[in-house]
Amino acid sequence: MILEAIGKFAERELLPLNSTGDREGARWDNGSVTTPSGFKQAYERFVQAGWTRLGHPEEHGGQPVPYALKLAGDEILNSANQAWCIYTHLGDGALKTLIRFAERDQVEAIVPKLVSGEWTGTMCLTEPQCGSDLNLLRTRAEPTENGRYRIHGSKMFISSGEHDWTDNIVHLVLARLPDAPPGTRGISLFAVPKRLPGPDGTLGAINNVHCVSIEDKMGLKASATCSMAFDGAEGWMVGPPNRGLNCMFLFVNKSRLGVAVQGVAQAEAAYQDSLAYAHERLAGRAPGSAREPADALVAHADVRRMLLTQRAVAEGGRALAYLCAKWVEIADGEDAAAHEEAEQRLALLTPIAKGVLTELAGEATDLAIQIHGGHGYIKETGVEQRARDIRIARIYEGTTAIQAMDLLGRKVLGPQRAVLGRFIDEIQVLCARAPAAGNERMVQRLQAAAATWRKVTDDIADKARSDAHLVGAIAVDYLMLSGYVTLGYLWAQAAEVSARRLADSGSDAAFYRAKRQTAQFYFDKLLPRMAVHQACIEAGSEAMLNVDDALRLAEA
Repeated sequence: MILEAIGKFAERELLPLNSTGDREGARWDNGSVTTPSGFKQAYERFVQAGWTRLGHPEEHGGQPVPYALKLAGDEILNSANQAWCIYTHLGDGALKTLIRFAERDQVEAIVPKLVSGEWTGTMCLTEPQCGSDLNLLRTRAEPTENGRYRIHGSKMFISSGEHDWTDNIVHLVLARLPDAPPGTRGISLFAVPKRLPGPDGTLGAINNVHCVSIEDKMGLKASATCSMAFDGAEGWMVGPPNRGLNCMFLFVNKSRLGVAVQGVAQAEAAYQDSLAYAHERLAGRAPGSAREPADALVAHADVRRMLLTQRAVAEGGRALAYLCAKWVEIADGEDAAAHEEAEQRLALLTPIAKGVLTELAGEATDLAIQIHGGHGYIKETGVEQRARDIRIARIYEGTTAIQAMDLLGRKVLGPQRAVLGRFIDEIQVLCARAPAAGNERMVQRLQAAAATWRKVTDDIADKARSDAHLVGAIAVDYLMLSGYVTLGYLWAQAAEVSARRLADSGSDAAFYRAKRQTAQFYFDKLLPRMAVHQACIEAGSEAMLNVDDALRLAEA
């Protein structure tokens, strides 16, 4: 019922604004940002319907639901209008970070407003000289006599740093205290509102934080990506001094999973657009066909390849997002032992979900252009917008390479090696069970893939001891190999469930046959890609070394 209602809102309110928002874009004027026509009104109806409360604690005015249900709703909304969703995307991570680390009075003053949608939130990390390398962060925080701090510095690439939707925006800002140690160990976290609330909750004057410009971007044009100036803006410290990056990573990891869902959403939308067009468009005759004047595109083998790739990415990615959601639920629960295992699983799965699903979403949206042919390359069909909009997902919240280095360098070759071992053991347990009739070949291929993942990991661990360049040279290939095995595990489970349901002769037979057919395609056509990544990993780092001539700048 909840998802059907969200679907109606997405279809009626957000989808019609997707192309118009892209054409109109967000507009900046003297520090103020105006969102495209209809965006603010859609948000007002979103708030009135109570959707901002979904998935948040009841004690703060929320409506608790399983996290998977929240992600399912987010997927539907992003499929309809990703740019609109960016304005609401960061509120979830902001309020969870505040609930976990802020003082009680801060939580009481800010969190209910974020839950209700009266205010929105941002994360402010990036600076002009400092992108992903936060060692270079310069923004400073000076303590005041009233226990607050004055923030001085510039931030850029701040999604929704300014807009016309709400009266207040709460910025979670990374900055350094005067006596902070160098590097990331000297970073603290601060909550800096656009307008300071008074003791009675009413909003006071504008704080000294200003939007000095917005970016002219390739995609997501309706979403304001802001450069922000903090000129002595007042705020509160969140969490312990010099531990801000640790606190912010709760926010970052929630956002990374949200970006993975954006990838699933755009892959699903690209598939739906492509499937409808492939049934309508006539072009050529398929082998053995006598149809006049021609067959629909969907009859042709290569078009089927592209459509099934989109479907396998979207549905397999959705399963991975829900697997992560299960571990989020456990991590947020009260069982301490289960909490530790859940945190470790999320540490392993989050970079795979964010990195791999956004890479494959880029492929899925690009295939939509290919299926539409020339009609895909023009704006009329809307599929080129999806390719532009989703492109940023491989960059923000940590590039694909950052996810890969996190997975391999920080996790698998570090404290999460045993966690990976348990995950591979879990895959092998599935493979050891007698598969349903027709699934034997899938299970055999998954078993071999899991064994390869383990062997490749062990080989890397051995070679990395003597090759300092190895991890950086092969990390993305390792990430993609890990992703293909993980998606294979989920598709094998889907095939097993589908086989059982088909044996029961239920009313959803077509649905389960489609699942098995897509699973078979995944194992035949997509899982074999891991062999290329394995070969690249085994080639090591040599191809990246001693190549100064190849990468030399041309002389003026």
